Amino acid sequence: MIFIKTQDFDYDLPSYLIAQTPLKDRSSSKLLILDKETSTISHKHFSDIVSYLRKGDVLVLNDTKVMPARLIGKKEDTNAVIELLLLKDLGDDVFECLSKPFKRLHENTVIKFGDSLKAIVIRKEKEGIVKVKLVYEGIFLEILEKLGQMPLPPYIHEKLNDKNRYQTVYAKVLGSAAAPTAGLHFTSELLKEIKAKGIIVCYVTLHVGLGTFRPVENENIKDHQMHSEYFSISKETCDILNKAKEEKRRIIAVGTTTTRTLEAVYSKYQTFKPVEEYTNIFIYPPYKFQAIDCLITNFHLPKSTLLMLVCALAGKENIFRAYKEAIEKEYRFFSFGDAMFIKKD
Repeated sequence: MIFIKTQDFDYDLPSYLIAQTPLKDRSSSKLLILDKETSTISHKHFSDIVSYLRKGDVLVLNDTKVMPARLIGKKEDTNAVIELLLLKDLGDDVFECLSKPFKRLHENTVIKFGDSLKAIVIRKEKEGIVKVKLVYEGIFLEILEKLGQMPLPPYIHEKLNDKNRYQTVYAKVLGSAAAPTAGLHFTSELLKEIKAKGIIVCYVTLHVGLGTFRPVENENIKDHQMHSEYFSISKETCDILNKAKEEKRRIIAVGTTTTRTLEAVYSKYQTFKPVEEYTNIFIYPPYKFQAIDCLITNFHLPKSTLLMLVCALAGKENIFRAYKEAIEKEYRFFSFGDAMFIKKD
């Protein structure tokens, strides 16, 4: 087995560069352009992305919508505070959740969230994961809208005043436990401008869960187990993508979740096929990309699977040089931060 050290994907980031709030104008964020063929780096603003896209390109977006999936309640017997993050809807009101504190929960523990919702632990797994049965009266999504909070990452300490800023402007299919953050830079106006230039825009759905944001804790990254996440891709999107492949036009993924969806399908079927499945694809060097040509993405956490994915696409040396330059130029990092376009002609 080839030993690839997780430690090799670590870097130092000053804490003041971790973006705490979104910018007033989504498309005004900085944009680092990394040409993966020439290794050149340039600096623009996100609204300049239009000039790097050309007629016939296919831009693929993840239209998942974030649920207010963070629930804070109390154990029925002791009143101890318990936090659940709803990760995956398993059907029949059973959810896979990340729990805190995990040690306080046992099978048949009842957690109350106000007067209208209870969760009964039906199975305790590992790494903080529990399966719960939700008990409520009425319409679940209405209850969740009332009781749930937006599941902001733990490194964001500022209060989010407008919860729509943790949604993309094209969010449609409810089910994510986190936003596909590369898409947060797009405005409706920018998408209109992109379409007017002759760029084809299409959508996939991947509900972001533990597979995306779980840190890698193994010394050898090959020992890391990705959690599976639900995705779907329509016939309409597949037809657009297969035609682009035939005509050798660029396929540009917006975000690592879109990338994982497209690579999961293409690597399995050697074509784009309309499916609804789960994927636990883990992309790290020296993965050979089959589905996408270019990627619009944010700046990712040290030692994360997302950082490993972009290193696989552009080369670790290129990515770490780009990150070093971004830090020197005080780019904003992570979910509400600035963007990078990894391009090839």
